[in-house]
Amino acid sequence: MAPPQAPAANGGAAGHGGIVNVNGGGVDDGGMAPSEVESNGAGRGHNGVGNSNGVDGGAAAPSVAVNGNGKKRGERRTRKTKKKPAVSPKDKYWTPIDDDEAAKAVEDGGEDGRRPLLFRTYRVKGILLHPYRLLTLLRLIAIILFFIWRIRHPHADGMWLWWISMVGDFWFGVTWLLNQVAKLNPIKRVPDLALLKQQFDDLPDGNSNLPRLDVFINTVDPINEPMIYTMNSILSILAVDYPVDRTATYLSDDGGSIIHYEGLLETANFAAMWVPFCRKHTIEPRAPESYFAVKSRPYMGNAPDEFADDHRRMSREYDEFKVRLDALFTKIPERSDAYNAEAKDGAKATWMADGTQWPGTWFDPAENHKKGQHAGILKVMLNHPGDEPQFGAPASAANTLDFSAVDVRLPMLVYISREKNSGYDHQKKAGAMNVQLRVSALLTNAPFIINFDGDHYVNNSLAFRAAMCFMLDRRDGDNTAFVQFPQRFDDVDPTDRYCNHNRVFFDATLLGLNGIQGPSYVGTGCMFRRIAVYGIDPPRWRSDDFKIVDNTDKFGKSMPFINSIPSAANQEWSMTSPPADEESIKEELDNVMKCAYEAGTEFGKEIGWVYNIATEDVVTGFRVHRTGWRSMYCRIEPDAFRGTAPINLTERLYQILRWSGGSLEMFFSHCPLLAGRRLNFMQRIAYTNMTAYPISSVFLVFYLLFPVIWIFRGEFYIQKPFPTYVLYLVIVIVMTELIGMVEIKWAGLTLLDWIRNEQFYIIGATAVYPLATLHIVLKLVFRGKGVSFKLTAKQATSTVNEKYAEMYIVQWAPLLIPTIVVIAVNVGAIGAAIGKAIVGGWSLLQMADASLGLVFNAWILLLIYPFALGIMGRWSKRPYLLFIFFLIAFVIVAGVVVAIHVARTGSVRFHFRHSGGASFPTSWGF
Repeated sequence: MAPPQAPAANGGAAGHGGIVNVNGGGVDDGGMAPSEVESNGAGRGHNGVGNSNGVDGGAAAPSVAVNGNGKKRGERRTRKTKKKPAVSPKDKYWTPIDDDEAAKAVEDGGEDGRRPLLFRTYRVKGILLHPYRLLTLLRLIAIILFFIWRIRHPHADGMWLWWISMVGDFWFGVTWLLNQVAKLNPIKRVPDLALLKQQFDDLPDGNSNLPRLDVFINTVDPINEPMIYTMNSILSILAVDYPVDRTATYLSDDGGSIIHYEGLLETANFAAMWVPFCRKHTIEPRAPESYFAVKSRPYMGNAPDEFADDHRRMSREYDEFKVRLDALFTKIPERSDAYNAEAKDGAKATWMADGTQWPGTWFDPAENHKKGQHAGILKVMLNHPGDEPQFGAPASAANTLDFSAVDVRLPMLVYISREKNSGYDHQKKAGAMNVQLRVSALLTNAPFIINFDGDHYVNNSLAFRAAMCFMLDRRDGDNTAFVQFPQRFDDVDPTDRYCNHNRVFFDATLLGLNGIQGPSYVGTGCMFRRIAVYGIDPPRWRSDDFKIVDNTDKFGKSMPFINSIPSAANQEWSMTSPPADEESIKEELDNVMKCAYEAGTEFGKEIGWVYNIATEDVVTGFRVHRTGWRSMYCRIEPDAFRGTAPINLTERLYQILRWSGGSLEMFFSHCPLLAGRRLNFMQRIAYTNMTAYPISSVFLVFYLLFPVIWIFRGEFYIQKPFPTYVLYLVIVIVMTELIGMVEIKWAGLTLLDWIRNEQFYIIGATAVYPLATLHIVLKLVFRGKGVSFKLTAKQATSTVNEKYAEMYIVQWAPLLIPTIVVIAVNVGAIGAAIGKAIVGGWSLLQMADASLGLVFNAWILLLIYPFALGIMGRWSKRPYLLFIFFLIAFVIVAGVVVAIHVARTGSVRFHFRHSGGASFPTSWGF
């Protein structure tokens, strides 16, 4: 797939040492295209501010070695050329709607607490928005007329089939409407990073007033989630462009693995070189695995003479770092074997480097040292760095990297593995994040939290600042609970065969929700306001006598934790982390990590991440919206965060099974239609659509399998007169595609994005959604468990020659069978039609009727095409083989039909009738 053109590609980039043109562009001297952030992460503001340093588009960019607080040593000025960049296809159909408000904000000058606007708001231009809404209305009218016609003409070859198709078509119409109405007012909001820096960083004392931020990372298995990804994520976070003394990173290892612990030690040591290197040369991205994979990149730093040598040195250091990580898998067992040989009790313990037994999971499980049963562990790997910058040492024989002008401080880093006990339900990822919530409250208590999966990293070092633009904006910032970024992925095949990027959802649906109460929470790359996660009401819904903590019992028995809650509501809270080794704080930290802590509390219900549901992210966001908070969607260039997607077909289907099953669980347990008055009506509609969509598969499977009926019967119609029925279907389908074409324009998508979305919906509707629906039915009837959580295995780093090797591996599983059956039925239908055409003596009218019907069979095979390639394994490297297989199958089935006819009649005649009604059984449709 050819990805959409990045906005910064033709616009140039402003670096700390001057201009580096990407494609000959210059720096804009005013005006801002939506979603435009330069290749160094800087955005162009409405008042002509052109880069992340807050320098006007026509001025020179200062040369600085960035430290954690945005301080600088030495300045130089370079000349800039003013040139307006080309408008990206993503942005040319958007227009600002807050010009007047922005102008007044500039006039206010920040006086009387009226800060400048920290983001700009855009809507789709009328040239696209009005036709988009008109087409939606016309399609709705067509659907209504279609149903009126069908009710007045209840004629079919089987009324039971007519009733099924009526109910199915009605459901399809309702779900389409639920999906479409939520996208009728798409809104794009673009952060102004220059004004944020000007307001919060460019202070007389050189410090920063940006709020504190806690970062949560979750991992559980160093095999299914390769440790190199997790450690790259941590390195990118430690190197992010945010005040170093105002961030803290918490890694939750839910497997209690010493591999993760010692891997984090190695990462902390390597970060002492990597983070200053990133700051000195202003590199992007700041995850070394991704950075070194790029062959060339515009230089953005202020020491070009030193860059080549520094780059070679860091590349060698990173290679050695990866070797040390890999060696842990053999080093730790060897060390443990040596200690165990000396031990007198004969226990096969896992030993730490300091000669003590690892308190978590052992390689050879033992009582209190196995998965699901071990003590809680908390280790502060990097302490709070303090407020004052610490510049590094100059180059020497022992250290060839010159960090004398760079702040070498590192943010706080903490390892957590909560207590596990076989007598408790630990609630998987949601339970781990709630423990992080309490532990971080006792150590740093930042008013804002951002969470990542272990395989996601910071791709744009200014991403945290971009989210803060929405949280701190004077308009509705105080009522914003979370800022959701889109999910982007590396190492997906160029054609995105399995729709891993899911761009229709992230670049169209979420922009639509942005115009209502805000996007849904989708699990990773999301910044939260801490008190919103605590279930506290937003300011707009608070009464005069409102209390932050109205009932201490629902938060548990830890008074230090309860006392931290009011402080978390203060955005200017700047507590210095207490030493985690103090006896009093150690006791409280151990307490809040215990399995029994949440008994009798509201954790997992009204506080923290929600329990007992596979999609804890969506239902948690829903609960926050239901309380009255709103959310914001932030799409910047370069992408804020990137991750690793499952490119194996079976793993991808298991991922969708968890999502669809969890969505249905939410629909029946937290019905959006019954939410309180604080949830916007259109937001209810959107959540209903996001949770009930798998039910459509029940009817869709009927449609896809209908051809098996007429293969044996010879004639079957679900609606008569058939030509009129087909005419309505063609009108409805064509209008759907026209709406999609308009949506592609304003969402900045490609035609391939749209096709992949339709293809994988059909694949999910045949392979996954019916199974998810069955799970929920069994859960409701027998009160059993819903869809179980299965960790999605990610692809490990592969060689260049086999970059997408995993995509060609076939992992057979029962959920592949339904789609294979659908393929077989539709292939059989086409083959049977060919055979009957040979021996049936059809008229030309019948042939035309048959051809019209077979279009639907061919269309289904086209939609399931990626699945068919997936089950071909390595043969799918040559897609033309699939068409050859289909042709062979058509010939074989047609031959069988002819043979059966010969066996029955003793002969076969090839002829056409000159007249006769249409009798070929074209029985399928949508």
